[in-house]
Amino acid sequence: MAHISLPDNLPGIVGLLAAYPHTGRALSSLAHSLLHSPETSDLEHWQREFIAAYVSYLNCCNFCYASHRAAAEAAKGVEFGFFRPFFEQNELSTSPDYISPLFEKLLKIAQSVQGACKAVDSKLIEEARSAGATDIMIHETILIAAAFCMYNRYVDGLATFSMPPDHPSYWEMGQQLVQKGYQR
Repeated sequence: MAHISLPDNLPGIVGLLAAYPHTGRALSSLAHSLLHSPETSDLEHWQREFIAAYVSYLNCCNFCYASHRAAAEAAKGVEFGFFRPFFEQNELSTSPDYISPLFEKLLKIAQSVQGACKAVDSKLIEEARSAGATDIMIHETILIAAAFCMYNRYVDGLATFSMPPDHPSYWEMGQQLVQKGYQR
């Protein structure tokens, strides 16, 4: 049960955005800019969603992890659940083929932001640059990771409800996020 009154049957951040539209618009706009606006990104759409899912997974935020994993899968054009083994394994040293060496370095940066921002040191940045990271990629990775630490704490700090990670509603949500974005 949520710590505050929220609309019935609206899981995770969806209920919070509906109950508090004045902050919901700003949060939705930020998510849209970070995850859905291709004109400013050097990262593919699925990669931005994957970073959001990865940080959410590390933060144990079930709703954000499942919805953004589904959005990453929809944006990549793979079936629902395709990325699940990566998250369950949670080991970057044995990354699957779809995780390029460059993207692996960016995920390490995201992991460092999630754990403790001061852990993002010049060595991590240089490793990412050596793998081909641009300033935009590094900026987006850190900003997405930091924003999702906030979103995750917002969702879980108010004890919103969520379905199990493989509930089919996440696939519908992921497809909708890819098609329409985050601004409603």
